[in-house]
Amino acid sequence: MADEDVKTLEDLAELTGQDGGDTPETPAAPVYEQKLDAHGRAYATGKRKDAVARVWIKPGPGNIVVNGKDHKDYFARPVLQMILKQPLTAAERNDQYDVQCTVKGGGLSGQAGAVRHGISKALTHYEPELRPVLKKGGFLTRDARVVERKKYGRRKARRSFQFSKR
Repeated sequence: MADEDVKTLEDLAELTGQDGGDTPETPAAPVYEQKLDAHGRAYATGKRKDAVARVWIKPGPGNIVVNGKDHKDYFARPVLQMILKQPLTAAERNDQYDVQCTVKGGGLSGQAGAVRHGISKALTHYEPELRPVLKKGGFLTRDARVVERKKYGRRKARRSFQFSKR
């Protein structure tokens, strides 16, 4: 094919197959489906630091139970309770779901973050249309920060042994 055959951009688009026809060039956004267990609950696993939380949500008056205790008894500090409820508040579903979870490992702060991550993921399994709201708030991203390992020849990960001249 000679160079004089291609005169305009439309001719070039026809040659490359990008004529703007009925075939979409970009694939459609993935459609997320509701994932429920046999009891009608949505399940998800949340993680932060060394803590791992298993979370089940189902429609209800808004009770949050952590390891068999009410969340206010388990997480006594108001900051941790606020962290726990952030995804429900962002999705405007405060008193619509009961949350049942078990959490192991880490400290209270890591456990609260793990439960928050699990609630966010379980909400997207129950109501897939909430995904953009929770994604924008950063609740679906697993916080990858973990404790740095101890190195040999050091007292901790980076701290050296105390130096003494004499």
